[in-house]
Amino acid sequence: MKSRLFYFLKSYFGFTRRESRGFILVVPSLILLYAAPSVYGLMIKKKSDKQFDLYMERVDSLIQAGFTPFDKKSPIQVHFGNLDSTKRKSSFQPVKKSELNTLDFNEADSIVLQIVPGIGATMAGRIIKFRDNIGGIYEKDQLLEVYGMTPEVLDRVFEYFVFKPGVIRKLSINDSDISALAKHPYISYGAAKVIVAYREQHGNYTKAEDLLKIKIFNQEWVSRLEPYLEF
Repeated sequence: MKSRLFYFLKSYFGFTRRESRGFILVVPSLILLYAAPSVYGLMIKKKSDKQFDLYMERVDSLIQAGFTPFDKKSPIQVHFGNLDSTKRKSSFQPVKKSELNTLDFNEADSIVLQIVPGIGATMAGRIIKFRDNIGGIYEKDQLLEVYGMTPEVLDRVFEYFVFKPGVIRKLSINDSDISALAKHPYISYGAAKVIVAYREQHGNYTKAEDLLKIKIFNQEWVSRLEPYLEF
């Protein structure tokens, strides 16, 4: 192998055997000198990346603990390794949690409702329409009757809004016509026709239990509707 290399150097470059030996010894040294800066740069980069990852872990830990950099113009300014405990305390301050005004659910509109995670514009519109059409809610679980509402989202609604049970608008069962009765979410158009027909034949209703005289209505439906009726 060495003889072939000597022959190649002699044939193409005219090197003597002595010059060929010198060339073979010098080339590896040149290669090492050429590669040394690149290798050194990779080592420095690897070390720097490791230090940066450690630094970011410390920053993340402080942020999760509720601290934020004192100077918000530059989020990364402090090298923790060069700070003693006193300087660290002065460079970071606890984040003050913002307070939101508590609002009665009955006063919320479709825009404000969207502050609740899981409620978008469409769902907020459904909730407001249901609340307004029904005349107010007396139990939180009534919102589960809104299409798309889940128990998880329902719980979140009343983390943001104060629930005050009560009916703000009642339905006069003896004065309302079929159209007015059928607008209530709990009364179908067919049920409204039966209510009016019975009233015309037997006179005005005096209490919610009078509706049970109409055999198609049951106690559960009457109990749910009763808070909204006015006699």
